Amino acid sequence: MRLLLDQGLPRTTALHLRHSGLEAEHAGDIGFAASDDRDILARARNRGQIVVTLDADFHTQLALSGAAGPSVIRIRIEGLKAEPLADLLVRVLEQCGDDLKSGAMVTGTESSVRVRRLPLVGS
Repeated sequence: MRLLLDQGLPRTTALHLRHSGLEAEHAGDIGFAASDDRDILARARNRGQIVVTLDADFHTQLALSGAAGPSVIRIRIEGLKAEPLADLLVRVLEQCGDDLKSGAMVTGTESSVRVRRLPLVGS
């Protein structure tokens, strides 16, 4: 799976993910540090990536648009360092991989992972 990490996440998380065998890039490393959320979603959609973010706005935009993708993982744990974040993402991908491949919004907290399939229109 291919991941695009949003600006609020530690840049070195992408390195840890690549060491785990995943394809990952950070918005700040590809010139998207100040990009609008819509631009990040569009890039992820065009490149077959899953957006990883701390920002609830990505889920809101997907819900309101009725879009079927890209998938978004929202982490609701502030201050998580790069290596523990990468470990968490590996576990989320193992648990929710099929949903994320099909189009989903995933929210991860310290105690749970919630999955909502896309699109949300009519649900």
